[in-house]
Amino acid sequence: MEFFRCLFGVALICGVSAQTYWMQPPQRHQLSPSFQKPEQQSKVPPALPPFDKCVLEEAEKIQCGTPDITVAQCQDINCCFDGRQCYYGKAVTVQCTRDGQFVVVVAREATLPPLDVSSISMLESNDVLCGPVDGTSSFAIFQFPVTACGTTLKQNDEGYVVYENHMASSYEVGIGPKGSITRDSHFELLFQCRYSSTTVEALVVEVNPVPPPVSVAAAGLLRVELRLGNGQCFSKGCLEEVAAYSSFYSASDYPVTKVLREPVYVEVRLLGRSDPNIVLNLEHCWATPTPNPQSVPQWDLLVDGCPYHDDRYQTTVIPVDGSSGLEYPSHYKRFISKMFTFVASDTYNHQKDTVYIHCATAVCYPSSTDSCEQQCHRQRRAAVEKVPSSQKVLVSSGEVILSETATAAHQR
Repeated sequence: MEFFRCLFGVALICGVSAQTYWMQPPQRHQLSPSFQKPEQQSKVPPALPPFDKCVLEEAEKIQCGTPDITVAQCQDINCCFDGRQCYYGKAVTVQCTRDGQFVVVVAREATLPPLDVSSISMLESNDVLCGPVDGTSSFAIFQFPVTACGTTLKQNDEGYVVYENHMASSYEVGIGPKGSITRDSHFELLFQCRYSSTTVEALVVEVNPVPPPVSVAAAGLLRVELRLGNGQCFSKGCLEEVAAYSSFYSASDYPVTKVLREPVYVEVRLLGRSDPNIVLNLEHCWATPTPNPQSVPQWDLLVDGCPYHDDRYQTTVIPVDGSSGLEYPSHYKRFISKMFTFVASDTYNHQKDTVYIHCATAVCYPSSTDSCEQQCHRQRRAAVEKVPSSQKVLVSSGEVILSETATAAHQR
């Protein structure tokens, strides 16, 4: 077995004002005595079911803030309140203390499947003093000076002195003769404290590298969904590629059956975000015969957001713009693939009658150097600056089964 580092996309931003309420660190150990209250976030969307970061067993709760903290103050610092106490939720929380300390609290259930918090370590330092200062099977708690553990120092154009560091989990990869697999969750966490003469701000982004200050409307886990359209045309002049995305298969509809060359309508969407400026991009989409996105064989559908050029029946990318009627068109990506089956590499016989579709997604923040638009019509795509605030998530479809009988929609 070998161990590698990998990314898990999450973003959470919290600003901290030096002139407001001060809070105490987690109560399981002795930390620096004070924290600053974040500025109020506006229009934060409600948590999406079924995930609720605040649902914890009583024994798992670690106090966040002072015993007399109010509900509003608790929510302002991205913690949970149960009517009696403020506590850390099942997420990643970064705080900057007045006296120049990082405090990072990582929850086991910040990933799915749950993360092995004992595997988390600093990427920039192997010093034993940079390990967790406390923790449980559900949480890992780190605290160290902003000048220690390999922290880098820089000053940005806005006058902030920025302290930045990384941590990551290790995960087990099994390497066999026909491929590699992992069953462990993992993430890489990039975080920073920004100090000026009047304010202190904490930024946590579970990707790399760090963006400049950006307005983010939602806090918490980045949530992306891949679903298959099943809408049908019932009137003359109806466009199949438009009607198909008017309704979608539910979880109870799977497995979905398709025949060879029948269109499979795929939609990937960003959930729970209300910032109209961010753009969802598809970095890579592919199909496998099993639910495991790393399994082989594989067949590419989109590469860098563009149709795989060696496919005789190329994937069709469907533009999503203001005419779609969607509130945030840039939060959606759609494409159509023709149904196929996997064959054995030696005999070319049909090997698998099932297909699962996977997409590696990235959330991009447009800038003066990158519009986030994925261009597919040039012979060679121009190199663009990597958007530092990209957040990456892998999403997959349910099972699609090859059928020898055409569906009603395909028979028309």
